[in-house]
Amino acid sequence: MNKKKLVLIIFAVSALWFIFDFNHLLTLENAKQQQAQLDIYISRNWILASVTYFSVYIIATALSVPGAAVFTLLGAALFGFWWSVLLVSFASSIGATLAFLFSRYLLRDWVQNRFGNKLSTVNKGIDKDGNLYLLTLRLIPVFPFFLINLLMGLSTMSAKRFYLYSQIGMFPATLVYLNAGTQLAQIDSLSGLLSPSVLISLVILGMFPLTAKFVVNRIKQKKVYSPWSKPDSFERNMVVIGAGSGGLVSAYIAAAVKAKVTLIEKHKMGGDCLNSGCVPSKALIRTSHNIKEILQAEDFGVDAQINNIDFKKVMERIQTVIHKIEPHDSIERYSQLGVECLQGQAKIISPWQVELNGKLITTQNIIIATGANPFIPSIPGLQEVNYVTSDTIWALTELPRRFLVLGGGPIGCELAQCFKQLGSEVTIVERLPQILIREDSDAAELVSRQLHSDGIELLLNHNVSAFSRTQLHQLVELQHQGQTITKEFDVVLVAVGRQANVSGFGLEELDIELTDKKTIAVNDYLQTKYSNIYAVGDVTGPFQLTHAAAHQAWYAAVNGLFGSFKKFKTDYSVMPAAAYTSPELARVGINEKEAAEQHISYEISRYELNDLDRAITDGRDCGFVKVLTAKGSDRILGVTIVGSGGGDLLAEFTLAMRYNIGLNKILSTIHPYPTMSEAVKYTAGIWKKNHAPQTLLNFVEKYHNWTRK
Repeated sequence: MNKKKLVLIIFAVSALWFIFDFNHLLTLENAKQQQAQLDIYISRNWILASVTYFSVYIIATALSVPGAAVFTLLGAALFGFWWSVLLVSFASSIGATLAFLFSRYLLRDWVQNRFGNKLSTVNKGIDKDGNLYLLTLRLIPVFPFFLINLLMGLSTMSAKRFYLYSQIGMFPATLVYLNAGTQLAQIDSLSGLLSPSVLISLVILGMFPLTAKFVVNRIKQKKVYSPWSKPDSFERNMVVIGAGSGGLVSAYIAAAVKAKVTLIEKHKMGGDCLNSGCVPSKALIRTSHNIKEILQAEDFGVDAQINNIDFKKVMERIQTVIHKIEPHDSIERYSQLGVECLQGQAKIISPWQVELNGKLITTQNIIIATGANPFIPSIPGLQEVNYVTSDTIWALTELPRRFLVLGGGPIGCELAQCFKQLGSEVTIVERLPQILIREDSDAAELVSRQLHSDGIELLLNHNVSAFSRTQLHQLVELQHQGQTITKEFDVVLVAVGRQANVSGFGLEELDIELTDKKTIAVNDYLQTKYSNIYAVGDVTGPFQLTHAAAHQAWYAAVNGLFGSFKKFKTDYSVMPAAAYTSPELARVGINEKEAAEQHISYEISRYELNDLDRAITDGRDCGFVKVLTAKGSDRILGVTIVGSGGGDLLAEFTLAMRYNIGLNKILSTIHPYPTMSEAVKYTAGIWKKNHAPQTLLNFVEKYHNWTRK
């Protein structure tokens, strides 16, 4: 239904309402009159009225008819407090159980299709907390009651357990609602709404979910902390384990607000990003781009050639770049900021104690920022061959002639292109049908074409079955469409993902839970099962990005230090990311693949960079900007950019999404000419063109024609 029809229907209903004077039905006088008539009937037919009300309540609840709260208030007004407690308490539980059974045996497909995305949450809650989870849902309704009934019907919970704990869980809420209903039933005039008894009942009604949530959380936390003895005082406000991006930012924020904070690192300050990740890889990518620019110099009328590439100097420059950036993350800098920086292997002894080098540190809060390391699959023969990871590749002293890459993700594709430009023969092996599998196929395909153009062999849908080594050769055995393929290589880069560092520092002893992906399980506030222990960065996910870790660090530090006053849910709604291939593939928000999975309606505005003046002059006109917007709106849902400097172009869209700036305002913003940033404005222009008011334009055309006569 379009907006025009909806407006007309609303207008028509409003007109009929006033024409037939239905407004009098909502007056207090009418309500009291109806109540008086019902009171007379009930007094004369007490049993029949009770049975009728009881039956209607059961039917309404069983059929998941919205408005159970209204039925409850009505029952209190008609039958009084104690009798309505009996009726409502049992009717609501019986009706809920019938809805539970309907869902399990009759409505399974409908409920699964309509609410299936929420079912996994319910099943995880049941597996984790069992009966307490259902009690919590009843006391603190995360979902509406009728939805709880339907979803539980598809779970593994028995009907007997469901009825019993529904009866227990809904009873306190029933008392609160019925008390409010009895007070409202005694109102004779509008001034009665301001009577103390009514106001107190309404306050209790409004406060009940908050009070229930507080009580349930206290019970849960008391159970979690019961094995441990809390110290009488603390040496530190916060201890941070791990000095990568998440740990550094957490410690920085804590020190900035004058908290006593200790930062513990067992290896090098700066973590993976500085020492083996972002910094060294981008330094190598810069060398790769430089080589490519020289090779393409002839296209610009420049006679240039490369006589030699000194791999040793290339790797030395990477270390020089690391050393230049090291002071930003150094012990000296953070000590000056007020952070106590300690070296060694930390171990969490209790929720308030961390052991380091034989000494115990007591602390109010702990932030775990231990990061992740490359995942090494258990492939036969892998340990016998010369393999490297994204952590160890920087120790290579000679350029491998044949470079094999396992994994077509961002790390694999980036390093594959670099080593190809350096002179290696490069093969990428990917078991899936597409590289960069999380991205849209058109974006990944453009990067794939560039990899092929660079001379990289790309083997998709290939599975590695084994490695082997002879005195002269190193071989990999691949499976593809029932055939076995053998390839020779000198060095293999294993880039098939990263695994969280979750062992060796006390998680097992504290029984801190992990997710299915073996990362630390946290809630929306980044708290583990212990409310004063937080986790940020790669060790918890869901994003393995340096800037995501820094983003989480703010929430963990602030929630840890000031959570007793105000806690903040972590906001992942606008999280940019980029693969620094050539061309770059950058994205923020959802793409087409995710929109389809989530059944989100969208429109596409796409701008090709081969139309952009600056891209043409620079010889970098390969790629596109693709924006997903909500149907009929300029609100941005997501952006995918493939092209030179795509990560930088993404920033304007990220800002726009963060502050709800639509494409119309981007279009009205002046962008300097000629720049790559104009691609952002031109994409907004395409959206505007697609949504031009044709009726108005036709009228304007007729007006112009008339003025010429």
